Amino acid sequence: MGWGEFLYELRITNLEIHNMFTSMVRGWFKGKMNGEYNGFIKALLSNDLKLMNIYINKVTLNIISYFDTGNRPSGSEPERFYHGLVLGLLVDLHDRYVLTSNRESGYGRYDIMLEPKREEDPAIILEFKVHDPEDESSLQETVKAALKQIEEKPYTQVLMEKGIPAERIRKYGFAFQGKKC
Repeated sequence: MGWGEFLYELRITNLEIHNMFTSMVRGWFKGKMNGEYNGFIKALLSNDLKLMNIYINKVTLNIISYFDTGNRPSGSEPERFYHGLVLGLLVDLHDRYVLTSNRESGYGRYDIMLEPKREEDPAIILEFKVHDPEDESSLQETVKAALKQIEEKPYTQVLMEKGIPAERIRKYGFAFQGKKC
C-alpha cells in the first residue's frame, strides 16, 4: 500500500442494510437492467458465433493486459482469468437464466452453465481452454478440445436430468491465447 492508503474490511450488518445497498447498486445500473444486453449476450442468445467472436476479441484486445493473460500471467491459472471475464459479461442474464460456474455434471466440472428460466430459451454450456502450443497447433484445435471435453465428460447430464432435451442445449468452446480468442 502506498502512503495515505488504508485497508478496510466491511461487512453488511443486517437485512435492512443489505436491502439498502441492494437498492443503491441497482439504481447505479438501472439503465442497464431493463432488457438491454451487451453485444456478447445478444450474439450468444442469437447463436451468432461470428459476432460473439468479434465482441470477445474486441474486449480482450482493448481492455485486458498481457500481464493478465501472457505466458507468465499475474495469476497461476490464466484460464480462471478468462472464465471470470466471460462470467462478468453474462451477469445481466440473471433475469432469464440461472448462471452456475465450476459445478459438477457428468464426469467433470463445466466452466459456465446457463439454465433457462423460460422454456423458450436454450440451455447453454461454455467451456474455456487456454491454447497450449505443445498440445494444439492452433486456436481452432483448442476450441475443438473444449467442445470434445463437453461431450466426453458429458456436461449436459444435469440439464437433461431436469428435463431439458438435448436439442435445446447449446455448447460453446472458447480458446484463448493472450489477447486472442
